[in-house]
Amino acid sequence: MALRTFGWALLACAAWVSPSLAADLVPVKSVPAKAEDRPEVEIDVSLMSDYIYRGVSLTERRASGATNVEAHWHGFYASANLQNIALPTNPVAEVTLTGGYKWIRDDFTLDLNATYFWYPGETLSEGMVAASYAEYAASVEREFKQLPLPITLKGTVAYAPDVSGTQAWGAYAEAGIEIELGELLRNVKWQFNATGGYWRFGNISPMLGGFPLPSYANWRLGFEFDFTDYLTLDVSYWDTNLSKEDCFVFTGDTMATPGGIPNPISNPDGLRSRLCGAALLGTVTWNFDLSSLKK
Repeated sequence: MALRTFGWALLACAAWVSPSLAADLVPVKSVPAKAEDRPEVEIDVSLMSDYIYRGVSLTERRASGATNVEAHWHGFYASANLQNIALPTNPVAEVTLTGGYKWIRDDFTLDLNATYFWYPGETLSEGMVAASYAEYAASVEREFKQLPLPITLKGTVAYAPDVSGTQAWGAYAEAGIEIELGELLRNVKWQFNATGGYWRFGNISPMLGGFPLPSYANWRLGFEFDFTDYLTLDVSYWDTNLSKEDCFVFTGDTMATPGGIPNPISNPDGLRSRLCGAALLGTVTWNFDLSSLKK
């Protein structure tokens, strides 16, 4: 009874402040959920010549495939990405689980999310640690559609308290730009993409050596071609400033070769890896919007 009295008092107050607001507060009968109130689900299937993450190949310079499922509802979203991978611990795959919230206001977007990188089926020999880890990120985007060539500026900061089970923290920052170039051919739109990032790390556990993982910068230049709403081709150039010796320290590359400059602490044999150098990557992606199929 008290709750009902409070409700009518609130309605009377609103009527005194704004008659139109009071009209909006009048109780109405429940209505069926609208189509836009239902979760939207998308599936992406990708084939790529190499799986490069922040400038480093995670498939030993071999082709890779991925399937991503994402559901979003009123700003909240969750996704799961399954990707074949080649790591020293020989996991079955990389499963990336992400959940977050996107706040959109006009041409500005704020994205807060958490991601868990899971590597099931790892084979751990003596001295090796499981590679699965979590990361927390915040991203912003600003679109400038009024320019002759629409531009989108992007920025991301991320933090992982324990990168790949090494006990080393990792802090990452990235900035990027997208420029829409219009139609290249009939019904084929294209855009230019450029990103640059820097990943800094703390010390790994004393059991693994206690030294800091090598921090590094990475960059990407590429073009994206949208043939339809469902088919996209991306061609990109990737590179980092990691030396081949530091690349081995970072990746533990099982195909590393001798002949580099030894580091008595982190790389006493002077092993060199080619997984962090310049590379050209091609990716084809098919998108399936399950929400549109229901309409």
